[in-house]
Amino acid sequence: MKYLIKDNDKNPAYLQLYLLLRDGIINKIYPYKSKLPSKRILAVESGVSTITVEHAYDLLIEEGYVESRERSGYFVLFFLDDGFASNSNDDVNKVVSIKHASFNTNEKFPFSVFTKTMRKVITIYGEKILDKSPNTGSIELKEAIKCYLARSKGIDVDIEQIIIGSGSEYLYGLITKLFNKSSIYAIEDPSYQQIEHIYQLANIHFEKLKLGNDGIESTALKNTKANILHITPYRSFPSGISASNIKRHEYLLWACKDERYIIEDDFESEFSVSRKPTETLFSNTTCDNILYINSFSKTISPSIRVAYMLLPKHLIKTFNRELGYYSCTVPTYIQYVITNLIVNGDFERHINRVRRKKRKEWMRIH
Repeated sequence: MKYLIKDNDKNPAYLQLYLLLRDGIINKIYPYKSKLPSKRILAVESGVSTITVEHAYDLLIEEGYVESRERSGYFVLFFLDDGFASNSNDDVNKVVSIKHASFNTNEKFPFSVFTKTMRKVITIYGEKILDKSPNTGSIELKEAIKCYLARSKGIDVDIEQIIIGSGSEYLYGLITKLFNKSSIYAIEDPSYQQIEHIYQLANIHFEKLKLGNDGIESTALKNTKANILHITPYRSFPSGISASNIKRHEYLLWACKDERYIIEDDFESEFSVSRKPTETLFSNTTCDNILYINSFSKTISPSIRVAYMLLPKHLIKTFNRELGYYSCTVPTYIQYVITNLIVNGDFERHINRVRRKKRKEWMRIH
């Protein structure tokens, strides 16, 4: 199969080739256990160097789609059976993606940069920092988040989809008010304790779905009566379990039936050690049914209590009608500070610095 690499594409050639091969694997153009073209053949067909092909294959290996066999070539590991991965499949169970490799992320955001930005915001905005924020968050911060997500995660949203709030727990609470009280939620078992507490306080009916070694066990997911699934696919707390790419596609297939939804909590994914942007369920769904949540607790500081949620487009009107009267719980001043950290590049410089350090640590260990 010949792949066309575009000179004017925003992605480098190796990433374009990776995406083309990945889509071919997911769509079963290359079925499970099939052999992929050799580096030499693929280089000739796509018009790139063998080094570029090797980089693309390395990413597929890192992501768990492919394995390399010495003197034999590259073979497909990705496998879904009627929408669900087989729990007994040894190849599936042994897949570990390095993008989920976890270390204690204790690298603090540079205090001098933060305080300099605080002073700068006061100078630029003056008394405007005392103004009341729009209910869903300041336009400036939402624009900054929109551009950041497009660059870093391939997420393309309208600013109307972005909701700013004081921490993920606050946003969990809003979600319980967004959906019908008869909805049944499902959470990971074990999961972040605050999730369970918030659902209990809201008198929400929820089920606990047992985690396997690569995400929620397929049997539990298939048998749940829930219509809303709350997951932390990057790295679940406290187990540290990460969803494999096979499991992520399983989640997406589950959600695209019977008006189901997924709440994707992407906490700490910025510090992935992968050489490519971390993929999200939100950016890969075709059903417009993922609510994405992330925060600045790890990337800047837990003390500022700022998080954001991305709504599916079709829920914007419902949110504005049912919850639009809620005032934004994040001070305008703090929103302007984060806006400037993102726009000036200080936010991403810090993330990239930590990621480089973590990747070196991972390479040393492995």
